[in-house]
Amino acid sequence: MRELKLELTRFMMSYKFASDEMLTKINILKEEFSSIHDYSPIEHVSSRLKSPEGILQKAIRKGYPLELDGIRDNIQDIAGIRITCSFISDTYRIRDLLAGQRDVTVLHEKDYIREPKANGYQSLHLIVAIPVFMSDRVQPVTVEIQIRTIAMDFWASLEHKIFYKYNGAVPDTLVEDLRQAADAASRLDVKMELLHDQVVALESVDPNDADLFSFDGLPPFPLPKGLLDSFMRGRTEPE
Repeated sequence: MRELKLELTRFMMSYKFASDEMLTKINILKEEFSSIHDYSPIEHVSSRLKSPEGILQKAIRKGYPLELDGIRDNIQDIAGIRITCSFISDTYRIRDLLAGQRDVTVLHEKDYIREPKANGYQSLHLIVAIPVFMSDRVQPVTVEIQIRTIAMDFWASLEHKIFYKYNGAVPDTLVEDLRQAADAASRLDVKMELLHDQVVALESVDPNDADLFSFDGLPPFPLPKGLLDSFMRGRTEPE
């Protein structure tokens, strides 16, 4: 029993560590975009870890082997991360940035944005594997990542609450209303991104702010013009 408890603890910790590592990667991207590019495609990030009870229930329901290796091979959403973006193009941008990292392997992708589910659900789902370095092993661990817009997330949250309230037996009229709401949310996403692109095209850089740098949590600070000139000379002068 002691050995089983130890293995179960290691099993659950590996998924927590994998989730923590992916969250670190995502938050680095978010902070980099906010500080350097003046715009972050990531609005919000959340994570969850299935409980041992929930994992066991899913394994029994799906008929998977009730042993850790079998569960690891068959249940790939034990660790989950949800990324909420402003616009549809941002979801694919974040997908590409994460998939391009050397220690992240995309095992499976489902694009419910280009091909929504019949009920109107939209989201980009990734199953990725990331190495977790334990004291005595390197364990590849899977994490499910859902990337969606704010409108998609709002719709999915409402749909989940409705299905929970009706215990899955949702009236047909309400199901149709949800589908129509999903269509409306999709049109809103497209319209808002078009408006955003028009605003960006009209923006101009204020030369008075050219030498001012700021980071989240820190006050803006100037870089002396002489220092910037030195950097520019170093980039243009031959060695």
